[in-house]
Amino acid sequence: MAEYFSAQGIPLTLANDGEQGLARVLDGNFDLVLLDVMMPRMDGFETLRQIRRKSAVPVIMLTARTEHNDRITGLNSGADDYLAKPFSPDELIARVQAVLRRSGRSPALKSDSLEANGIRLNPGTRQVLRDGKEVEVTSLEYDILEILVRSAGRVVSRDDLARSLYNRQADPLDRALDVHVSHLRKKLEKDRALIRTVRGVGYLFAS
Repeated sequence: MAEYFSAQGIPLTLANDGEQGLARVLDGNFDLVLLDVMMPRMDGFETLRQIRRKSAVPVIMLTARTEHNDRITGLNSGADDYLAKPFSPDELIARVQAVLRRSGRSPALKSDSLEANGIRLNPGTRQVLRDGKEVEVTSLEYDILEILVRSAGRVVSRDDLARSLYNRQADPLDRALDVHVSHLRKKLEKDRALIRTVRGVGYLFAS
């Protein structure tokens, strides 16, 4: 993985066990941590708990374990994402980019502002303005809103949203996207409708 990341222009620092990894994370200035679960001296879950006591650095957990309980344990311990082995290097890179984008640490953030229907977004600062007044949104809400505003006037499918946010297809039973969109509507829609649900397809931001 270090060789693959290097070929993509992304430097990767290696640690061979949990204790060494924890020390490097706390002593260094990293944008993101890739954390294996099965490590000697200290497993990934305990390493993550120790990291979270002192650092909010984004963490993606990597594991051969696919049990639902292990995934929940990782996420509840503070992981930002969870990827089961085997995985493709391209998938991991996509997950890294998505987590960095959500955390605001991505060096590729665009600085040009976006505007549609009175909603203005500043991707460089991840600021949202409604009719000139700032609106507080969560990191994930901002990501959803930016995708919709960039496609204003066109339907964005749930699958496209899920791939952009989570690097996977949308689960018909997962209502998380609906909840986030509902929160955006409450924050943004005062005197006009902005985000329309297209039943069975996705969402449309009114241009």
